[in-house]
Order: sequence, then C-alpha cells, then structure tokens
Amino acid sequence: MNGDRNADCWENDYSRRGRVWGGAVHQIPPFRAGQRVLELGCGNGKTFSAVLEKKCEVVGIDFSISAAILCRSLAPKTGQGEIALADVRHLPFADASFDVAIAFHVIGHLPEAGRVRCVDESSRVLRAGGTLFFSGFSVGDFRAGTGHETEPGTFERKNGISTHYFTEGEVRALFRSMQPRECVTRRWTMTVRGRPLPRAEIAATFKKIS
Repeated sequence: MNGDRNADCWENDYSRRGRVWGGAVHQIPPFRAGQRVLELGCGNGKTFSAVLEKKCEVVGIDFSISAAILCRSLAPKTGQGEIALADVRHLPFADASFDVAIAFHVIGHLPEAGRVRCVDESSRVLRAGGTLFFSGFSVGDFRAGTGHETEPGTFERKNGISTHYFTEGEVRALFRSMQPRECVTRRWTMTVRGRPLPRAEIAATFKKIS
C-alpha cells in the first residue's frame, strides 16, 4: 500500500517492535505438497514458515520492508520460499498463478474500497478451482468499537493502524464472486491482568469457480 498512512504505520510498528507476531500457528489449512501458495501480508513470517513446512511453493508479499526482512530470516533457504514487496490491492502476478491464497488478518486492515480491490486481485491470480482462506476480526471481539471510527465498523488505534470488524454476512458479501465453502466465527477468551476478555474472529474458505 505504497504511499498511504496505514502502510507507514505498519512499517513503523515492525521497525520498532520487531517480531510483532509470535507463538504457535493454529488452524493451518491442509495444503498438499507442491501447491503454489500466495500469502497476502506475510508480516514477520509466522504463517509463511509454517506453510513452507507443508512442502508448498510459497510466495509471501508485504508492503513493509522491515516485515519482509523478518519473514525472510525465518524461512529456510530451500529455494521454495519467495518474499516480495507488493501491495495486496495491485498484485504483481499473472492471472491464474496460484492454487491457494491466504489472507489471514490482512484484508481487515484496509479501507472498504481496498478490501474490495484486494478480493478482486486475489481472485484474479487464483486458478479455476483454487481456494482462498480468510480470517478477520469479528464484531464480537472485545476491541471492536475501540479507537477512532474511520468508516462504519473500522477503527483506528493510537498507533495509526486501522482494523475493520466483520460480521459473517459482510464476509460472504465481500467474496460474493467466489463460492463459499465455510464461514464461521471462532471465539476464545484472553486473560489480561486477571480480567477475561472475549476474542472473536471470522474464518472462511472460498473457491474460485471459473
């Protein structure tokens, strides 16, 4: 997202804090060895490195130089993993280039027009029958409504990063050009200073039908 404030905020966050996302990777889809997989917003490489372990040919993109460097340092030098600096709204790949696209907690950081553009681009680079895996925070998450509302359901925090909180209906509508396979809300509890806080995300799977 070259030139926009959200991109600058993410770059600042990664350059200042380093590995923002750590811990074990959960809910990795059952990829098949040899599949060509595109990860939208690879960040510091948490999911990217886990998918490489599935023996897939993985391409990760991010607009943050600092994130890309961190991601590259996690990936084994097998020749299968590739990192590119790119905007998820303008993918630098040919039509029908990938079997799978992963969009874990990336589309929700875009404004509405950007979300639509990202979905169109993701569909474009998928082969017929290809699969897209999505996750984004739900309106049931405790952080929904926190910060400055920049668009309906989208809130900007003090660090300048914006997050949209989805309903399941919104997710289905966003991917209406693709065939839904699953769309569910996952809920769990995070405890902070002895206080239980509800977390919620929407996880969905879509298939490109033509």
